[in-house]
Amino acid sequence: MSIVVTGATGHLGRHVVEQLLEKVPAEQVTAVVRNPEKAADLAERGVRLAVADYSAPETFDGVFAAGDKVLLISGNEFDKGRVQQHRVVIEAARAAGVALLAYTSAPGTLTAALADDHRGTEKALLESGVPYVLLRNGWYHEVYTENLAPVLEHDAVVAAAGEGRVSSAARADYAAAAVTVLTGEGHENKTYELGGDEAWSLAEYAAELSRQTGRKIAYKPVTVGELTGILAGAGLPEPMAAVFAGVDASIAKGELVVTGGDLTRLAGRPTTPLADAVAAALKG
Repeated sequence: MSIVVTGATGHLGRHVVEQLLEKVPAEQVTAVVRNPEKAADLAERGVRLAVADYSAPETFDGVFAAGDKVLLISGNEFDKGRVQQHRVVIEAARAAGVALLAYTSAPGTLTAALADDHRGTEKALLESGVPYVLLRNGWYHEVYTENLAPVLEHDAVVAAAGEGRVSSAARADYAAAAVTVLTGEGHENKTYELGGDEAWSLAEYAAELSRQTGRKIAYKPVTVGELTGILAGAGLPEPMAAVFAGVDASIAKGELVVTGGDLTRLAGRPTTPLADAVAAALKG
């Protein structure tokens, strides 16, 4: 039996593998990657590598074995039909007879277009008959803290989220929840709504940046259309710009406020405060 992590060299996947290695022997962990060179350090530590691509079904032949626990980390190739890509993994897992397939989804309250692929994947997973766990991850701190350059350049947080609030958490927090599911028992056919302990607004985020930088950083609310234009002007393809701007519209409606405490319970600790993520990014 192996614990298999797809997308293992991505931002979230790296956290999951690192935390798994703190709990189980390396030989019990399989990292599914497209580029083995990016995972050479993991291989040196004893992690098994499997080279496979969501867009190439044949590459998943033999990746899974009966009894495996699998984490399907959602793909980021929005233009390649993510639901079909995820079905490739689900079908391979079903055929192999895996014990569990956990999927990193989106909050059940999220109606933005970004959630469409997640809902489609959830449907495919439930219809497959594979024992599943839906890890409905909320927003990540890093969505904001990894994109500080334009904010600091213009001393402004520009968003179309109005006064909406976000229950974000660090990638490491969501990874900890996934590791608990992959290494524990009794999670079959469960759905977890995951988000940070404290919701915050973009105005509060701007205030926190101001506090930590000693500069006056304002929150500049814009419309969804304006934000789409700004993102497209920064080089994002217009359809993707519209998708991400649509998430701000959902934030304004309160759809990324996650309550219930599932993330803290699974991680076994409080979630990372936004202020800590900001401090780490500014030190970066």
